[in-house]
Amino acid sequence: MIEYGLNSVGPNARIFDPVTLGFPSRDNLSKTGFPGTTIGKNVVLRSGSIIYCDVVIGDDFQTGHNVMIREKTRIGNRVAVGTGTVIEGYSTIGNDVSIQSMVFIPTETQIGNHVFIGPNAVLTNDRYPPTRIGGLRGPIIKDGAAIGANTTLLPGICIGEGALVAAGAVVTHDVPDHMLAIGSPARIKDLPGEIRQSE
Repeated sequence: MIEYGLNSVGPNARIFDPVTLGFPSRDNLSKTGFPGTTIGKNVVLRSGSIIYCDVVIGDDFQTGHNVMIREKTRIGNRVAVGTGTVIEGYSTIGNDVSIQSMVFIPTETQIGNHVFIGPNAVLTNDRYPPTRIGGLRGPIIKDGAAIGANTTLLPGICIGEGALVAAGAVVTHDVPDHMLAIGSPARIKDLPGEIRQSE
């Protein structure tokens, strides 16, 4: 394991090299003794994972291979992050979240509890790249929402509690609680009956 800064990993960790903890952010490139990565108990970090400095992660966390998590990210308990996923900094992720392989999560994203994000989903935070007009605002995904494979979420939109984004959707507007977004651009519909009954 390669370490930078001051790191802390709880008991029962399973770490498969090469893994890097506490990788310095731009502000810390020439410093020592900066806050590194803090992770709770029962972690599984698979080879190729790089977790930057000033990242705090709860218990029962696991990564696939070649995961990158940037600085000032906060992650709760029982979170799984799939192979090849990138989580940019200054983001928050709640408890019991499943992020599948090859997902991109930009800075300033907020993800609640019990959220599922399917493979190859792309979340964005810059409405007029590369101008940054209006600032960077990642999506907000509320508790219990599910995001299908190959979806695109535009900057600053809110996916409501218990909402479902169908595979391949391009979501340009907020999705209300317990509703379905489907298509490109996404249209809002009622959830299918079998999903409503299972909630």
